[in-house]
Amino acid sequence: MSTELSTILVEAGKITKEQAAEALERSQSTKEKFSKVLVEIGAVSSEEEISTFVGKHLKIGTLRLSDVELNPEVVKLIPLDIARKFKVIAISKIGKSILVAISDPNNIYVLDAIKFITGCTVQPAISAEKEIEQAIEQQYSDGAGLSEIVKGLEGDPDLEVVSNEEVPSESDLMSQIQDKPLVKLVDSIIGDAIRMGASDIHFEMYEKKIRVRYRVDGELQEMAPLPFKYRAAIVSRIKIMAELDISERRLPQDGRIKIKITGRTVDLRVSSLPTIFGEKVVMRILDPLALKVDMTKLGFREEDLAKFQEKIHLPFGIILVTGPTGSGKTTTLYSALQQINTVGVNIMTAEDPVEFNFEGINQVAVKSGIGLTFAASLRSFLRQDPDIIMLGEIRDSETAEIAIKAALTGHLVFSTLHTNDAPSSVTRLIDMGTPYYLVASATKLIMAQRMMKTICSKCRQEVNLAAEQVDSLHVPQEQLRGLRAFKGTGCTACGNTGRSGRTGIYEVMPVSPAIENLILKQAPDTEIRKVALEEGMFSLRMAAVDKMKQGLVSIDEVFAVTTA
Repeated sequence: MSTELSTILVEAGKITKEQAAEALERSQSTKEKFSKVLVEIGAVSSEEEISTFVGKHLKIGTLRLSDVELNPEVVKLIPLDIARKFKVIAISKIGKSILVAISDPNNIYVLDAIKFITGCTVQPAISAEKEIEQAIEQQYSDGAGLSEIVKGLEGDPDLEVVSNEEVPSESDLMSQIQDKPLVKLVDSIIGDAIRMGASDIHFEMYEKKIRVRYRVDGELQEMAPLPFKYRAAIVSRIKIMAELDISERRLPQDGRIKIKITGRTVDLRVSSLPTIFGEKVVMRILDPLALKVDMTKLGFREEDLAKFQEKIHLPFGIILVTGPTGSGKTTTLYSALQQINTVGVNIMTAEDPVEFNFEGINQVAVKSGIGLTFAASLRSFLRQDPDIIMLGEIRDSETAEIAIKAALTGHLVFSTLHTNDAPSSVTRLIDMGTPYYLVASATKLIMAQRMMKTICSKCRQEVNLAAEQVDSLHVPQEQLRGLRAFKGTGCTACGNTGRSGRTGIYEVMPVSPAIENLILKQAPDTEIRKVALEEGMFSLRMAAVDKMKQGLVSIDEVFAVTTA
């Protein structure tokens, strides 16, 4: 289909021969869909544009799923596995005719399969693959049929209700967790979370139910609850998968699961914690597909990206990325390391824990319990002939001092700090006991960052701002020129939240001679900030307002994430 489609698009003048050749080559090597690659290389603006063109060419109607209200009963005429595998969803049914949205109208097999399953004449309409995938996840929610799986558990005589005082024996648990319905239940929850792009799964035990929540785009979303009587069996199934001790329910435990889904390997970091009604389990999903290591797609302003890229190619010095947990610091550091990861350099990292594996980078998992701390790792690194060192976090004075000295002895060092903005990181290092003159000479760039929820592009609408809202932004007057604001009204594509995805904002502060001089004078944060702004630094608030003007984030998100 890819070759045929490329020929049609070239002949119609939609893309050039060079773009077709490049997209075909990349599609074959990465196994990505041809139309998706065309969007990535900028040959077309969206997959929807291709769908519309193909529909006209084949004389088949096109459909924007965000404009259609789907009937759940009609949707589920097509089984979930067929819908997911062939990217197809049922739209409506009139008599013995069914209208389906499909991304590949040339797939005769799937049309025949739907006709056989439903007993209806199939009328195809073309929709963008991404829209179909989103509709499938929304319409087939309830944990990919979790309710049916739970019903299967309800009728299982081998699973008994466990009272608060009664604890099942290890042998009982071992037999329960091998039950197919329960195995399928846990596997379905994990699979659904990965398909939804969740970063974490929470299993929380309450008095009469198990609450399941997924963290998607930084926000927890509640899923269908599970019956409380299966708490021990579900937790034990997860523990077996993570190779934890199922008999230990009084102490926290940590483990790891490695699974394969749709041909790729996904790591799950598992943490169990005893609570009054049972063990709470959190699974962190480390999906390689969710990791963006292309810096141009992280949300940098062009000017800030240029400053950051200039500094990461220096031969020595320390580069700090700051921000709270979940602000994307690790992703930024991985992106930087990937850009400078060549055969000619020795890169070593100390992480707690190692989240993703990269070829060509020597990664060490910090284990404080046995003495393998950040400081101990860093000392060992210096005997391993490194060129570039990355420390997951500078937590204490010892680590800070060794990192600074490594930066001054010909090594490029990357690390993170927990501070609110870039200028205050200087004070934080000095407060840790690092001499101010070493901080001044070793530090090359400090960058603060945050993650912001972006407005759904399908239901975005422009809104008018009140004068009080504009005044509350507290940004330079020139940035208020041409100020526009948008919000998401909510639609089927975004689950009626008005939001879809996240983007980063960055406060990039290169340590210029003027700032270095201020550090040597032990000037306060406010003075360093003032000079940095005069030199062209965009504060986090300014970067957020810039995203708002582009229609990417709402004004409410600007106020929620940044301070003036």
